[in-house]
Amino acid sequence: MHDRIARSLGVTLLIVLVLVTMAQVSQTGTPAVQVVQAQDTATPRTPWGDPDFQGVWDYRTLTPLERPEEMGDKEFLTQEEAATLQQETVDRNERLLNRAPERTVSANNVDRRADGTPGFYNNFWLDRGTTAIATRRTSLIVDPSDGQLPSLTGPAQRRADSSEAKRIADVRRGRRPAESWEDLDAGDRCIQHAKAGPPISTGGYNNNVQVFQTSDYVVLLAEQNHDARIIPLDGRPHVGPHIRQWMGDSRGHWEGETLVVETIHFNGKHDQIGRPLMSSGEHLTLIERLTRTDLETLLYEYTVTDPTIWVEPWTAHHPMKKNPDLIYEFACHEGNYGIEGILAGGRAKDE
Repeated sequence: MHDRIARSLGVTLLIVLVLVTMAQVSQTGTPAVQVVQAQDTATPRTPWGDPDFQGVWDYRTLTPLERPEEMGDKEFLTQEEAATLQQETVDRNERLLNRAPERTVSANNVDRRADGTPGFYNNFWLDRGTTAIATRRTSLIVDPSDGQLPSLTGPAQRRADSSEAKRIADVRRGRRPAESWEDLDAGDRCIQHAKAGPPISTGGYNNNVQVFQTSDYVVLLAEQNHDARIIPLDGRPHVGPHIRQWMGDSRGHWEGETLVVETIHFNGKHDQIGRPLMSSGEHLTLIERLTRTDLETLLYEYTVTDPTIWVEPWTAHHPMKKNPDLIYEFACHEGNYGIEGILAGGRAKDE
């Protein structure tokens, strides 16, 4: 009983620390926790001596998860190729910013493009970044060595090829109405977004994560959808397998300068059809490793192991850059009323 009370108080104090720190950051623009330098290393240290990862980290990148097929076995871009890619992206963004508004045609009270899909945000709202990762790798995946996701298992491939998977894909792309709230994923419903992970992955915007630390916990606060993972560092065991969570059950420990986090016991409710980073099945084991390689870089590595989906584990390296700006609450609310409207519209059409 005393242990449970102590742990509850510890989590409560950590949440208070997160809120107080965020409040102080919003007022001063700098973290509230003091940073001290170790005498024999350039890595910042916390007052209790751990590597200091605190702050906002930006994980935007032009580098794709998988190596494009046309690159074959090319593992790295040259400096010239990376510079060309980055300049082409800047030029494209400028063209899209200055072009005339995209016109859609009203059909059944929904603005649709020529291919029948609903209109989408224009480029003003997107912020995928304008640079490749510093190593100039052609993919974030480093294992397998071809930079590609491994093959799906037989059952997973059959599911991906099923008529139900194709129906769901059409719903997600706006080509057919949803038949149930279950047709819409956790992101559509504002429950939890794929970018928050785990593992953390890039998206169209809000590619930031804020790190908070105490001696006993680390918190990873994703900007979208404002999801916080509170990771104990005190050696406690995982919760039992009967307790399943959207973001799994995480436990962390230090290996030298690297924070290692193991996450298991996902609830399996994330849709897994054709969306590998949302494959948070009940058999997934995720190992994340975070290392501050210099003052401006936090290397985020992760290994995905799920024998019910992938024929072998796979690993990605994703360097994050220090962001001097603040993050704000991502108040995802469309799912609170959008689903009702989507389903009502589909049913009205059927009458």
